Amino acid sequence: MSEKIRISLDAMGGDYGVEVVLPGADQVLKRCPDIEFLLFGDSKVIEPMLEEYPRLKQASVVHHSDVSIGMDEKPSQALRKGRGKSSMWNAIAAVKKCESDVAVSAGNTGALMAMSKFCLRTMSGIERPAIAAIWPTLRGESIVLDVGATIGADAQQLIDFAILGGAMCRSVHSVKQPTIGLLNIGVEEVKGVEEVRTAGKMLRELSPPNLVYSGFVEGDDIGKGTVDVVVTEGFAGNIALKTAEGTAKQFAGYLQAAMKRTLMAKIGYLFARGAFERLRAKMDPRKVNGGVFLGLNGIVIKSHGGTDAEGFGAAIELAYDMARNELIKKISEDLANYHRGRFAEAEEN
Repeated sequence: MSEKIRISLDAMGGDYGVEVVLPGADQVLKRCPDIEFLLFGDSKVIEPMLEEYPRLKQASVVHHSDVSIGMDEKPSQALRKGRGKSSMWNAIAAVKKCESDVAVSAGNTGALMAMSKFCLRTMSGIERPAIAAIWPTLRGESIVLDVGATIGADAQQLIDFAILGGAMCRSVHSVKQPTIGLLNIGVEEVKGVEEVRTAGKMLRELSPPNLVYSGFVEGDDIGKGTVDVVVTEGFAGNIALKTAEGTAKQFAGYLQAAMKRTLMAKIGYLFARGAFERLRAKMDPRKVNGGVFLGLNGIVIKSHGGTDAEGFGAAIELAYDMARNELIKKISEDLANYHRGRFAEAEEN
């Protein structure tokens, strides 16, 4: 990896495109001056706005792309329309060509995953990719995957997700041996669907290197931070994610209404405003931002489509940390160690 971290940005993606991408990148550049940006999109839109950010302009190269992908386009349609010429595709392709260390887009999730899989392909030993989310908890932050890439998963795929999530935890949170839990309807070994029970048995018996399998966890364990990495398939994971986002908005609405109810409540809010702002920022899914596509031959970060500049900046910082801490290398090492362990066990038997 070069001394500089090179990050390609889909400047046209998301609800607000360049209006969010450029200020978000500029904010991160203040904190991480060793970044070089590759900006993909309509140069006629990007270049005039880039004049407002002289520091960012100096650290960026603009690559014109004729096509941008709409937020409502189907993945197959987006792939046909945008392959080789859209800002989204070209940002991903820069990773494949080793021109960039990581790609970030706030665009259409389905289109981004389809293009990422088609362009980068899955890593050797990984059948299907996963989307990992960083989840705020009472203990700090945990990683939850899959939150929407793979609907349904067999036991081996769940183990793959555990290895992917563990490597991400080591890279982002610097945890040497992350604890892993399988999301289930109960912690007892006899509960849950067969694939989850089988995956649990395999993880316990094989004990993959660099991971500590802690058994089954339930839905409320996610927010508690019971384990470092929570593993599930994409259907349940996406429901859990959307439920958490909805609950956060519901709680914020209750709190806001309560603060306006009486004069004393309004006065109390003035004194506690700082604490409430920190709480809101911690619970806002647009701020806790950046879904990571894992299992591909390259790193792609999906930012929330409706995020603001600060939120998009958070996704860029996550991309920066992963590239700087060599996430792909860690995943490759963990997969190789796991498969060596499986081979050795098969030889013994």
